Amino acid sequence: MASVRLYDYWRSSAAFRVRIALHLKGVDYTVIPVDLVANAQSSDEYLQQNPQGLVPALAAGQGPLLTQSLAILEWLEETRPEPPLLPRDPVERCRVRAMMQSIACDIHPLNNLRVQRYLVGPLGVSEADKLGWYHHWIAQGFGALEQQVTGVQYCFGEGLTLADVCLVPQMYNARRFQQDLAPYPKLVAITDYLEQLPAFAAAAPQGNAEA
Repeated sequence: MASVRLYDYWRSSAAFRVRIALHLKGVDYTVIPVDLVANAQSSDEYLQQNPQGLVPALAAGQGPLLTQSLAILEWLEETRPEPPLLPRDPVERCRVRAMMQSIACDIHPLNNLRVQRYLVGPLGVSEADKLGWYHHWIAQGFGALEQQVTGVQYCFGEGLTLADVCLVPQMYNARRFQQDLAPYPKLVAITDYLEQLPAFAAAAPQGNAEA
């Protein structure tokens, strides 16, 4: 077993981000599946390790369990600096981090599984209205990102960054829920290019469903 262990659910956007980064950094890791649909994240065993009951979580050697995908991405950047996924220029680093947070903190949390379950369950929202909720928040988020990207193949300039690592999983989710992507040609073109790169392809949900 590899010394790095990833608590993972194959269709989780947050876990997808971390898988991409692990592949980009050349880190060998072992997957420990946590089936979100079956509520494995709420088991006593998992909650003892990760009280938030979320994925991903990552363990390296005998160190403490690391949680929250953006924190894990930053940890990987600090401990495995090659290849660099943050620009050297402080302003550009801030722009990359802003896009990471726009995706991971503003768009994704409003549409993840536990929010969808709460909408349909306690709030009694119909499936059609739930999908409308999803489309509304994706449109708001992607509309801003479309204006912020500066690259053609990458979100910023001519280099791969953690912004790209965050964009592709969110685009996967948008396609899964049949979002109209016509208003976002830049984001679509960037994603189409990135999905062909080996690290992104290896981390894709369709290849990790049985992990």
